[in-house]
Amino acid sequence: MAESTGVPESGVEAVITRSGRFTDRGAWSAEGWCHMERALELVGTRSAMVLMREVYYGGRRFDELARHTGLTEAVTSQRLKRLVDAGLLQRHPYREPGQRTRYEYVLTDLGRSLFPVFVALMEWGAQLGDRAGVELVHADCGCPLNAVVQCTKGHPVRLQDTVARIVSDGEREDL
Repeated sequence: MAESTGVPESGVEAVITRSGRFTDRGAWSAEGWCHMERALELVGTRSAMVLMREVYYGGRRFDELARHTGLTEAVTSQRLKRLVDAGLLQRHPYREPGQRTRYEYVLTDLGRSLFPVFVALMEWGAQLGDRAGVELVHADCGCPLNAVVQCTKGHPVRLQDTVARIVSDGEREDL
């Protein structure tokens, strides 16, 4: 199978171009090694993302996280444990006078690195209809946030300008 030129045929929508060994769709399966798949294993549930949302909004304690998300205590507990085990959140002990030691949940660097995904989901969700809801804005200028796809040199990149290649053990195939 020849590599795609990146130019869609007439009537065909532009998508990501595959290169190298990735070109032959019948010769590979992304199951088990796709980066997106691994990410979704950690945060691909509604409950995980709404818990992360509440932590981004400043929630830290179990009771308030469960209350603000509308999740049951069992689901909240299960998801928080998974987010901690995955390294997105850390548990910090606290103790109210006369109470037992409890834990609050704080973001790690890995948890903060998920923020652009959160922004993208908020932005995309706003396009689905009802405009009422929370809007994320820049504290300095008040303008709404938006998610942008760009290369490491800062060039904006559209779907049809994207090439996918296989990376094996940190080695990239040449385009």
